[in-house]
Amino acid sequence: MTRAREAGLDLVEVDANSQPPVCRILDYGKFKYEQAKRERDARKHQRGTMIHEVRLRPRTGQHDIDLKVRIATRLLSSGDKVKLSVMFRGREISHPEVGREVLDKAIKGLGDTVAIEKPPGMEGRFLTVILTPTAKKPAAKDEAGTKPAGNGKKTAAKARKAVETKVEAEAEPAKAETKAEAKVEAKAAPAKDGDADAAKKAEPATPAKKDEA
Repeated sequence: MTRAREAGLDLVEVDANSQPPVCRILDYGKFKYEQAKRERDARKHQRGTMIHEVRLRPRTGQHDIDLKVRIATRLLSSGDKVKLSVMFRGREISHPEVGREVLDKAIKGLGDTVAIEKPPGMEGRFLTVILTPTAKKPAAKDEAGTKPAGNGKKTAAKARKAVETKVEAEAEPAKAETKAEAKVEAKAAPAKDGDADAAKKAEPATPAKKDEA
């Protein structure tokens, strides 16, 4: 305790069952913060598998079964499990074989993309089966890594062409400004000798003054 006070830290008991008890001198607040941060990071990188329920009825038609199959396929493709349930009402429970036929049609519609984790069985008024995907969807990073090497060269060539086009587009306004300035200077320039003589000839002749008497 004295050493902990001198260091300005906490004395934390690690193992109370050992003889003598094991203790550590540390900053308990900082220790708890780092522990909570590690737990958050661990939960962030873990994705728990969810079980989604898709319900059917003994009188469900083929069109509605196909719709439920598409929904189950989408859920399974994301890596989750699917629980197919056939719900019985009233006297329908006396004919479970009808519900089993509907369930078998749905399982058959899913094909080989699923595996039966829990075989069909009755749970109260529900006939259920749990399905799991046989293959998980490949990650986006893996798909990017499997691209052919030639695509990188094509991408680089497209990038160079885009940069050249941008440079040319930026240079166009400058060229236009240079042409406009040259045109203004040409108008402001003094006329040449030949042009001056032509201007003099073009001027109307001034009538001569009469001789004074």
